[in-house]
Amino acid sequence: MKKSVLVKLAATAVLLTAFTSCNQAKFRSVEEIKKSGTVKIAVFSDKKPFGYVDEYGKYQGYDVFFGERIAKDLGVNVKYVPVEAAARVEVLQTGKVDLVLANFTVTPARAEKVDFALPYMKCALGVVSNDKDLIKKPEDLNGKTLIVSKGTTAETFFTENYPEVQLLKFDQYSEAYNALLDGRGAGLSTDNTEVLAWAIENPGFTVGIESLGSLDTIAPAVTKGNESLLNWLNEEIKSLAAEKFFHADYEATLREVYGPNSDADALVVEGGQL
Repeated sequence: MKKSVLVKLAATAVLLTAFTSCNQAKFRSVEEIKKSGTVKIAVFSDKKPFGYVDEYGKYQGYDVFFGERIAKDLGVNVKYVPVEAAARVEVLQTGKVDLVLANFTVTPARAEKVDFALPYMKCALGVVSNDKDLIKKPEDLNGKTLIVSKGTTAETFFTENYPEVQLLKFDQYSEAYNALLDGRGAGLSTDNTEVLAWAIENPGFTVGIESLGSLDTIAPAVTKGNESLLNWLNEEIKSLAAEKFFHADYEATLREVYGPNSDADALVVEGGQL
């Protein structure tokens, strides 16, 4: 074999190795997280009441309540990293965070890219709209504009099932809701748990479609292949069932929003068991 060919083959091998190395998902084991003293958790910063920053600059919400307990039981501090819906996979693959607690709905497509732990919530899609032109069924949106956030199950569901609905997409939930308030869309779709809470705080808007599509689960996600942290999270969720932790989470973060007569069991999942 000629020398020039050997040189080219060697160069190609080096490039392939470098490419593979750069594209391998990075993650830290439980022991590495404990040794560092800090667990990095991706959460929403603008999706009240599940993950948001309050007026004092502190992270709050149902997901954050769980994040605090995770850090406590790991014996470390917690660093919250704000994330947009479309970037939840990326922040894991690039090693920016150890896990995601950002209303991450479990889907087969996502499960190919990240590893989901046991669920701690359940939900379906909902659609909120102005009372003056209430959307009561998906067909009411044909030929109209529906507001969604990029990278969400709402975007996927309407793209696949209702092609006549025009989608107006935003990176951040706050931008999406502002668009609805400004009248730039006939409605907005995301998890029903979230739109129901938003409608309560915004008179003049109602969730005309309270449950759309299949019943889904929401779970923590870790980088693909991080069995150490995945196993730890699964055991953590199972052990918390004895104290009904997620019901306590609901009372602390969601009861005030949904009201005294709301049913925690409609949302809460204990021990990872539906």
